Amino acid sequence: MPKSVYYVTTPIYYVNDIPHIGNAYTTIVADVVARYHRLKGEKTFFLTGTDENATKVANAAAEAGVPTRQYVDKLAGDFQKVWASLAIEYDDFIRTTEDRHVRVVEAIFKRLLDQGDIFKGHYEGWYCIPCETFFSESELVDGKCPECGRAVEWVQEENYYFRLSAYANRLLAHIEAHPEFLQPEFRKNEVVNFIKQGLRDVSITRTNRGWGIPVPGDPSKVIYVWFDALINYISAVGYLYDEERFNSIWPADLQLMGKDIFVRFHCTFWPAMLMALGLDLPKVLFGHGWWSIDGEKISKSKGNAISPAKLAENLAAESGAKRDVCLDAVRYFMCREVTFGSDGDFSMASFRNRFNSDLANDLGNLLNRTLSMLSKYFGSKIPDSKGHSGMLRDIIVETATFAEAACDKLEFSRALESIWQMIAAGNKFVNDREPWTLAKQGRMDELAGVLYSALEVVRAAAIMISPFMPATSCEIARQLGVLNEFGSLKWTNVTDSKPFEPGIVISGPEPIFPRLGSTISAQHTTRENAREKKGAIEQMTERISYDYFSKMDLRIAEVKSAERVEGAEKLLKLMVNLGDEERQIVAGIAQWYEPECLVGRKIVMLTNLQPAKIRGVDSDGMLLAADVEGRAVVLFADEQVPAGAKVK
Repeated sequence: MPKSVYYVTTPIYYVNDIPHIGNAYTTIVADVVARYHRLKGEKTFFLTGTDENATKVANAAAEAGVPTRQYVDKLAGDFQKVWASLAIEYDDFIRTTEDRHVRVVEAIFKRLLDQGDIFKGHYEGWYCIPCETFFSESELVDGKCPECGRAVEWVQEENYYFRLSAYANRLLAHIEAHPEFLQPEFRKNEVVNFIKQGLRDVSITRTNRGWGIPVPGDPSKVIYVWFDALINYISAVGYLYDEERFNSIWPADLQLMGKDIFVRFHCTFWPAMLMALGLDLPKVLFGHGWWSIDGEKISKSKGNAISPAKLAENLAAESGAKRDVCLDAVRYFMCREVTFGSDGDFSMASFRNRFNSDLANDLGNLLNRTLSMLSKYFGSKIPDSKGHSGMLRDIIVETATFAEAACDKLEFSRALESIWQMIAAGNKFVNDREPWTLAKQGRMDELAGVLYSALEVVRAAAIMISPFMPATSCEIARQLGVLNEFGSLKWTNVTDSKPFEPGIVISGPEPIFPRLGSTISAQHTTRENAREKKGAIEQMTERISYDYFSKMDLRIAEVKSAERVEGAEKLLKLMVNLGDEERQIVAGIAQWYEPECLVGRKIVMLTNLQPAKIRGVDSDGMLLAADVEGRAVVLFADEQVPAGAKVK
């Protein structure tokens, strides 16, 4: 049976702690990928699970004072509960203590031993128990593990080895022949250099201390946890026991993992094992970056780990939004905030800003205002547009094409950015067409067309964001009156020419994303509103002296070049001409402006601002932009104004 299934995997997780925002990232992204391919109509298989045979797991159980099996059973169950709470829809959850896995590991060990890819030898070297990894003397950093920085122990054992050194040239040849194999591109060189430095044969057994998979025929040894763990990707899909199923699923289309286990294990050890077995290699191995919290590494000792589920619960309590919608906000933030593959930093300020700006102001605003006018002018029914709709069809088609291509390339932040540009275009369209004016003038057919076109954008957005925000997309569909059919829609339905039947009764508007900081108890509403108005008036009437204003050196600058700041989805790096000099500035406008559309334009720039370094990039000045409902609108100058002209 030929391969017919899109297969995506996460690494299997050590059962020594509950997932936090850092190690849940891989599984959230894998879920997005699986949902996306299902949305495209593809049969999909999504695998995750737990790695339970590690020495450190047995040590943790001993410290907890419980039998190891009881310990791993509980934590494996905890992992499954966490994934359920995060709306993760995996197809299989494999545990390395399961018989179906153990039998395959034993059979593979026997086969590779018989064919000479495994041999017996004596091992002396450094071993890191927390990382379950062997290191040479030259790899240690200040005598400690180069991965986790903790102490290593000197191990002297008679062990079995996997002949990894024999596969160096084949690995390099495969990488050369399949440029898409290792992603992102900037990690590929690290793998190639690692292989070219010389691959050493790997010790794949340890002394049996009562936990792990015993070596067939030699129960004094257990199989090394990494050799055992990597096999889960094929043991879960029928290797050696269900040939038809295995052939329909393998090879994996995408295997996701953090950058710490990318080079040594997944890009060298794993493909060499597959080569030894005569199996096809995965199509793509992707090593993503790490998340930090407010610039600091996530650490149990620091106590700064954040639970995604708890974050959603806190957001729901503060905003009044539904918990599953708040969970979507977490998923959205993690996929939108950074380029997938790069490191990311989580801060509550950034998270709250995304919620208010992107979700409440942009998506929520377009949905709420359109449904409100539909209720007011057409009795909450989809009107017959009579040929006046489809005015935003071109941008919907363009967005669907771009977002699909971006998702295919795992460029999730770019995909979401394009969808939000479409949403912004929908909001601008409503503003420009002034449906309230059309209603006053009695131009009801045109009004129907404007609202119908705006709803087309909302529906298209709901379909395209459904892999990222499944609960939100369903809530939008419910309010649009199309929930019954929504579950059967595919990506191709984004561009349907007539998505709504006239007469459909809409539900709402019911704000999906109540803006943070705006929830006020009913008995205080009038009083607090009065205070806000008074404060706003006082703020508007506050004056500054001319001397204060004159200290600001505002000048016209011409943008000579513009590019994105790597790893910072919000930032653009601009080189500008001030007439007698050129400077580099960093601007947080990448969500609203493509770099190429800025080149040659004239902007207003504050030139005597203290220089700063933003995300490691020097910035000497600041462009001026208006804040329009949370969106940055750059102030452009007339093209005839010369660069360097002073703004007074």
